Amino acid sequence: MNNQLSATSKVWVYQSSRKFTDAETLLINEKIKGFVNQWTAHKLEVTGDGALLYNRFVVLMADETEVGVSGCSVDSSVNFVRSLGSEFGVNFFDRWLIAYKKGEEVLSCPRAEFEQLVLSGEVHDETTVFNNLVQTKADFEAKWQIPYKQSWLKNLSAANTSFSSVL
Repeated sequence: MNNQLSATSKVWVYQSSRKFTDAETLLINEKIKGFVNQWTAHKLEVTGDGALLYNRFVVLMADETEVGVSGCSVDSSVNFVRSLGSEFGVNFFDRWLIAYKKGEEVLSCPRAEFEQLVLSGEVHDETTVFNNLVQTKADFEAKWQIPYKQSWLKNLSAANTSFSSVL
């Protein structure tokens, strides 16, 4: 990701419902670069960046120090991600698909399965989970990959409460 972007740059993280192949990842990264290069807000160029990380996460950033993103520019990014989803047969909008690391491998599962992984101890306090709710570049760099014990998911775990009781 572009180190020249402001730490306050807006960030959007879209998690795929599956891991992409290396060939798909190359193609998707080309498409992301193409989108970012033509991204505008009120006909002004948005300074931004984007990439597919871990063959699974579309990350878009927009630096608003010169041009602020508008509703239309956000809509265009959402439409772009939707089109990627359609083209590659994936869902980028399932907010209950939880990603975590097992060793260096990134895995994901639905919340009910994740709850069982917590109960079995396979996911524990030190397991790295992904906080796709980060909103700025600074938060992305510091708080996107965090230990389970520091995540909002910890408050939903079966050890504390049932996932279903908060829905």
